[in-house]
Amino acid sequence: MSVEKLAVDTIRFLAVDAVEKAKSGHPGLPMGGAAIGYTLWSRFLNHDPRDPGWPDRDRFVLSAGHGSMLLYGLLHLFGYDLTMDDIKAFRQWGSKTPGHPEAGIPPGVETTTGPLGQGLGNAVGMAIAEQRLAGEFNQPDLQLVDHYTYVYTGDGCMMEGISSEAASLAGHLGLGKLICLYDDNEITIDGPTDLTFSEEVGKRFEAFGWQVLTVEDGQNIEEIARAITAGKAHSQAPTLIKVKTRIGYGSPSKEGKAAAHGAPLGEEEVKATRENLGWPVDKEFHVPAEVKEHFRSLQEKAIEKRREWDKIWSQYETEYPQKAREWKMWHDNRLPEDLKKSRPLEFTEPVATRAASGEIMQKISGYLPNFMGGSADLYASTKTHLKEKEDFTRDNRKGNNIFFGVREHAMGAIVNGMALHGGLRPFASTFLVFADYMKPPLRLAALSHLPAIFVFTHDSIGVGEDGPTHQPIEQLAMLRSIPNMCVLRPADGRETEVAWEKALQNQQGPTSIVLTRQKLPPLEGSSSEAGRGAYIVAGDKDSNPDLILMGSGSEVHLIVQAREQLVKEGYRVQAVSFMSWELFAAQPREYQERILPPGVKKRLAVEAAASLGWERFVGQEGLVWGIDEFGASAPGDLLMEKKGFSVENIVQQARKLLK
Repeated sequence: MSVEKLAVDTIRFLAVDAVEKAKSGHPGLPMGGAAIGYTLWSRFLNHDPRDPGWPDRDRFVLSAGHGSMLLYGLLHLFGYDLTMDDIKAFRQWGSKTPGHPEAGIPPGVETTTGPLGQGLGNAVGMAIAEQRLAGEFNQPDLQLVDHYTYVYTGDGCMMEGISSEAASLAGHLGLGKLICLYDDNEITIDGPTDLTFSEEVGKRFEAFGWQVLTVEDGQNIEEIARAITAGKAHSQAPTLIKVKTRIGYGSPSKEGKAAAHGAPLGEEEVKATRENLGWPVDKEFHVPAEVKEHFRSLQEKAIEKRREWDKIWSQYETEYPQKAREWKMWHDNRLPEDLKKSRPLEFTEPVATRAASGEIMQKISGYLPNFMGGSADLYASTKTHLKEKEDFTRDNRKGNNIFFGVREHAMGAIVNGMALHGGLRPFASTFLVFADYMKPPLRLAALSHLPAIFVFTHDSIGVGEDGPTHQPIEQLAMLRSIPNMCVLRPADGRETEVAWEKALQNQQGPTSIVLTRQKLPPLEGSSSEAGRGAYIVAGDKDSNPDLILMGSGSEVHLIVQAREQLVKEGYRVQAVSFMSWELFAAQPREYQERILPPGVKKRLAVEAAASLGWERFVGQEGLVWGIDEFGASAPGDLLMEKKGFSVENIVQQARKLLK
């Protein structure tokens, strides 16, 4: 038996044994796809196990994340920080081998996958990032950026709508350094794919503008290698390689069946599979000595590629010192000092916070040359087009504006991929109501601690005539419910600039900036304290009031006016602008109690969104004036008044509390 065949079987049985020991997992994909993974990693993938973050490494994305043991086996054998004990702890508490891949756990895992199709979207984002960096930094004599993005998908990925969205954009942009390996085993959880899936995927991808190749024998290393070579040679379009495999390859009773997909083979079937493939029956987690030596030699080959790049970088620093400094700055997560010291913009007239945000983004782009993103066919509405920057297109890789088209779901995953790749400050934008289309990538951005920025405009029933289909109600509560998501809803232009400052500083997770369509007046008490999440925007800061009014965004100017009326009636009232629950929760308890004194029980929260969640701030004796029903088609000002978002109604509700 050749050492390559031994290596493939080693990958296969590490997966079988890990799933069996865990009594949980998906053995079928790594059993059928071991030869695909081995061929790619041993012959093509440029990577450095000693430095998994090497900027010019090839990216490998396992979009079919349920086959995680394929990836873990490869990482272990190639010498990454993943021991055999880690493999044996597959799916266990505190292990470095979770059931589905999580970015950076262990180092070498490029992205969090499992929800099918997300990885393909991430891979498109990574391929965009590679091309943008290449367009900026490569010189005729020195190619500082020259790597590929490989994504491993399955039938489930191909069924998910996000894959079509992402693949369509990738073909349109001509991302020739993106190669998708499609494990076409024709099995899903419920059974054969022909239960639900009879289209010709290859023709679909050809229509998207991809090169499509087919490997008839998914166990033939040479055939797989020839296809990948052909994919790399085709530089004008991404490549889909359909690899025909058998799920659970080698299992006498379960090969080619849904039973191999998502459950251990069982003790007797594991034994039969070992016998069938000529593997030692009595050895678990077995890595033959010659396989260990083989992978050691492959590690040295991989490290040599890195050394070659280090020489290029050294020459680049010498010959292009200014560009080298820019490269370091693009990859530095800190904000430029010039931006931090710049004067705030002045908003002296009423302005929609989406418009204020647009002005602020133009300012940011002047200081951050790697500030890059776009909208889902809504630039005119979200105000996020960077006017002084070019557009990223098939023919121009030096643009910072991406036209995502009406593809919100893919847009979210692509921006996540850009953030994962490094070197860019990515953002995406659409209407708040369409955050529903983006929930999976929003969640994965938070789970992966990605510093992606999501700009959501048209944030309430104030949208008006477009009607309830376009008027968000529950979306703000949805965003706030995502762990590690920082949600910012500024109340005027000044707070909007503070929101952008906090978003750019946040390197621990994603940020959602929620903005109005309608104009809002500048607040006299508006200040940088908004960056603490909540602050007293109007009222005596040193006294315990009779009542605390609180709100966010477009409702803050209403509570400020209501406060003035109540003060005239003899009440002591404070108005609190609540830009971010998450930032407020991160403040010291002393600050929180200064803004919301425990002794003040009369509290009224006002927000043109679902009331869910405000109870934690108003307490048992407080009141929330929100909107827990859908809106209607009518002029925005009239609709806000009809739903009780008026000074008069807020005063009336406050009086009830103060009785």
